[in-house]
Amino acid sequence: MKSRFSALALATAFFAAAPAHAQTEIQWWHSMTGGLNDWVIDLANGFNASQKDYKVVPTYKGSYDESMSASIAAFRAGNAPHILQVYEVGTATMMGAKGAIVPVGKVLADAGYRFDPKIYIPAVVGYYTAPNGQMLSFPLNSSTTVLNYNKDLFRKAGLDPNKPPQTWPEVALAAAKLKASGVACPFTTSWQGWTQLESFSTWHNTLFATQNNGFGGTSARLAFNSPLHVRHIDNLANMAKNGLFHYRGRGNKADSAFYSGECAMATASSSTYASIKKNAKFDFGIAPLPYYPDVPGAPQNTIIGGASLWVMSGKKAPEYKGVAAFFNYLLNPEIQAKSHQRTGYLPITMASFQMTEKAGFYKENPGTDTAVNQMIRKTTDKSRGVRLGNFNQIRAIMDEELEQVWAGKKTAKEALDEAVKRGNEQLVRFQAANKG
Repeated sequence: MKSRFSALALATAFFAAAPAHAQTEIQWWHSMTGGLNDWVIDLANGFNASQKDYKVVPTYKGSYDESMSASIAAFRAGNAPHILQVYEVGTATMMGAKGAIVPVGKVLADAGYRFDPKIYIPAVVGYYTAPNGQMLSFPLNSSTTVLNYNKDLFRKAGLDPNKPPQTWPEVALAAAKLKASGVACPFTTSWQGWTQLESFSTWHNTLFATQNNGFGGTSARLAFNSPLHVRHIDNLANMAKNGLFHYRGRGNKADSAFYSGECAMATASSSTYASIKKNAKFDFGIAPLPYYPDVPGAPQNTIIGGASLWVMSGKKAPEYKGVAAFFNYLLNPEIQAKSHQRTGYLPITMASFQMTEKAGFYKENPGTDTAVNQMIRKTTDKSRGVRLGNFNQIRAIMDEELEQVWAGKKTAKEALDEAVKRGNEQLVRFQAANKG
C-alpha cells in the first residue's frame, strides 16, 4: 500500500512540475555586436516575456559575410536557423537562393497576420518587396547616410555650428576653414561606396546601375561612371590632395576618427548616433547628405542600409507561426520607437516615427530625424534603392578602385571606368547563375 502511495505521489509531483506544453524554439542568427547585440537580446527577451508559446533564441554568428556563409552551410546540412539577419547588399543573393527562403509576406499571411505596405516608410518596405507586392524579408535595422559634424570645431573655425554645409561646394569651403583653424582631419567618410556612389546616385536621382538599379532584373549593368559621378570623385580627390579629405579605411573604420574628435565632418550611417552620443566628448550635429545644387531634382532621397530578417525554408508549421508572432511583436509602434531612439536606426513604420516625434525626442535631440526625413521622400525608379547580385564583391571592387584615386595612382574617370568594368563581370556571373 505504501509503495502504491509513493508511486502515485511521485507521478503526481512529476506532472505538477512539468510545463503545460513545451515552448517552440525559434533560432535567430544575427551579426550585431556591442550595444547592438544587447539590443537584439532585449528584443528577444521582450517577445519571450510577452507570451508562453514561443522562445526566440538569438545567436551571434559573426559578421554579415560570415553569418551568410554559415547559414548556407547549415541549410545544406539541414539545420539552418529559422531567422537569418542579412545585410542589404545580400538581398539579391537571397532572392536568387531558390528553395532556401520563405517570403515573409507568406509567413505572416499563413499565420493570419496582414501585411500592409502602407504602414511602412516607403523606401524601407520598397527595398524588401518583390515586384508582385509580396514582402520578401522583414526590415530590422534600417539606416541611411547622414553627415555628422563637430560643432565645437566649427565654432573654433568661425563656422556657424547651427548651419552645417548643405552642398558639396560648401563642404569643401568648410573643410578649408577647419584646416586653417588647426584641424588635422576636416572631412572623412565611412562606407565610401555606399555613401559616395550609391546614396550619392539616388540623392541626385541618377542611376547607379541600369534596369532601375537592378530592380528591373538581373540584366542590370553598372552606370556609376557618368560625368556627375566622375566630377564628384574628382572633387574628393582634389580635397584629398589638399589635406581636406582624409580616407581612413574601408567599412566603418572612419567612425572612430569622428568619435575621438580628430575628424570634424564625416559621412556615415545614421546608426552611428548611439555610439557618437556614448563616446563623443564634444557637441555634435547631424545633417543631411550634401548634394550638388546645379543638378536638377536634387536632393531626391537617400537609400537604405542595414539589414533585414529572412525566413529559412524547411521548418514546421508551428515554428513558422512563432516566427510570424515575433515579427508581429517587432511591428508594435512602441517597440519600433524605442529601438529607433536607442540605436539611431530608422523606425520602419510611420506610426513609430510619429510616436517619436510626438514624444519630443527630435526636439530634445536635434538632427535625429534627419535620416527619416531623407527616407520618407517620394522615390523614383532611379532612387528606390540598389539591388544587385554579387553586390558584396562589387562593393569590394569599388573600395579597391577608389583607394587608387585617394592614393593619386588613378584619375577618377580611370578608377570608375575600371570599377564598372570589373563590377559588370560580377553581374554577368550572377545573371548566368540565376537564369530561369
